[in-house]
This record gives sequence, C-alpha cells and structure tokens, in this order.
Amino acid sequence: MSHSPPPGTPKARIPGPQQPPPPYPRIGAGLWRRFLGGGLALWALTAWVTYETRNSAPLPTLILLGSFLVPVAFVLWAYERHSRDLGVSAILGCFLAGGTLGVLGTSLMEPYLLRPSPGMFVCVGLFEEAAKLGALVFVLQRQPYLRGLRAGLVLGAAVGFGFAALESAGYAIGAALSTEGIDLRALLETEILRGVLAPVGHGLWTAIAGGVLLSRRRLSGDFRVGTPVIGTYLGVSLLHALWDSTHGLAIWMVARLTGTGLERGLFTLGYLVRPSAEQEHLFTLFSVGGSALVALAGVGWMRSLARRDSSWRNTP
Repeated sequence: MSHSPPPGTPKARIPGPQQPPPPYPRIGAGLWRRFLGGGLALWALTAWVTYETRNSAPLPTLILLGSFLVPVAFVLWAYERHSRDLGVSAILGCFLAGGTLGVLGTSLMEPYLLRPSPGMFVCVGLFEEAAKLGALVFVLQRQPYLRGLRAGLVLGAAVGFGFAALESAGYAIGAALSTEGIDLRALLETEILRGVLAPVGHGLWTAIAGGVLLSRRRLSGDFRVGTPVIGTYLGVSLLHALWDSTHGLAIWMVARLTGTGLERGLFTLGYLVRPSAEQEHLFTLFSVGGSALVALAGVGWMRSLARRDSSWRNTP
C-alpha cells in the first residue's frame, strides 16, 4: 500500500547539475595575455638557441612562433569574450579556413605583379581585400544567425589575422633565405616588425569590411552587397594600398625635397642611390609617419563603427 505525501510537501528532485553544461569549453580569464607573454618568451629563447648553436633545426619553430603569436592571441581573446555569442567553430573557421583561402587566392595574382608601382599596390589592395571578404562569406554561408556589426568586426578580424599569420610565415622564410645561407637577423627583424604591425594591418582592414558586410546581412542569411559594402571595401583597399606603398612614397617625397631627380623612377626602384644622412633621416620620418597615419585612420574608422553598436559597448 503506497502512502502519498501530505499536501504542500515539495517534490523530491533527482540529484544532478542545476543547469546544463555550456556548449563550449571554458578557459581562464586573461589566457590570451598569458599566451602572449609565454609565447614571446619561448620565441626569444628559440632565437637565442638558434643564434648560439648555428643550427637550422629550430628555424621552423622560430618562424611559426613569430608568425602565429599575435594572431593566435587575438583568437584566444575573441574566444574568451565572444564564443558564447558567435560560437567556437565560427571563430576558428574564420581564422583557419578564411586565412588559408585568402592566401591561396592572392597567391594566384602575385606572378602578374612583378614591379613596384602605384597601380600595382592598388591592385594588390583590391584583390587581397576581396579574397578575404570572399573567404569570410564562404565560412559563414551556412550560419545565417551570425549577423550584425559586432559579429562582423570580430569574425572579419579573425579572417584577417589568419591571413596575416600565414603571410608572415612566408615573408619570414623569404627573409631567412639568402645566397650566403640563413640570414637570422633578417628573419628576426621581419617577424618583429610584422608581429608589432599585425593588429593595424590585415586584421584591422578585414574587421572593418566584415563589420559593414554582416551589419547588412538579411535574416535569411543572404549577404547584401550594396553601396555601403562596396564603399567600405574600396576604402579598406585604399588603406591597404597606402600601407604597402608607404616605402615608395617616402622615397619619392625625399627625392622631391632634396632635389635628387628621377622621382618617379625612384618609386619603382625602391631605394635611393648613395643617400646622404639628411635623406636617410627624412626617409625614416616619412616612412614611419606615413604608416602611423594609415594605421590611425583605420583604428579611427573601426572605433567609429564600434560606437554605433550598443552590444559592443556593453560587452564585459
């Protein structure tokens, strides 16, 4: 004979978790900072061992650490702050697949761009930014719920950083190879420069373009390519072209100010013949200053976009 509990008695609950586990693995807060610091220490240690031993075995480790350190730190930051809303597969897919497809697409164009010129830099900017945007669309085509300015900024930056990591590895390999063997100094200088500039280069440009693209995405998942998207694409392509041509523009300006002559030919040549101390100082000023102006323009553009999105401002 069963005895029912008196009225008002709370029902017994099956022991277990009070809420389902999250659909993604949790990581500790600030992991990206620890990764960046630890990775930098490992990179410096690898560089020292390579220099002391004159052994080429650590070179692949040195190249991979230097090329992927900053981009992967960004992915960890995005994972920590946005994986709940965007999903891990989207962030990693944009970084890996987007970056790879972007590099492969731009590699098809390189054989046709042999000599530095203003037109060449414009073509490179247009083609590379189109390749990265195409990679972003390809990765997200089956995820129609990913839309909005905030999602576009993060995922676009993931594509750009993936592209930058693979491109930096290629540049590092090219810098290391010389007719006299391995040029370790050129390799280290290339990795340091590209690592420092990575956040204001490909990652920044694709973040801007991706933010505008996904902010206009339809509920059905279709991408709208209207005037704002096209205008943004042309704008970031111009920033890209100005960034790449800063070296040549600095030489041209030095030649104009110092009366060297053959200014247009010097832009194509890429260097000054027997420069004076004054010309060297002017070149450094114009080159670094020009890059800084382009970077500030891109950062200001992205910040103006982010201010329009209340969800971005309220992100912890």
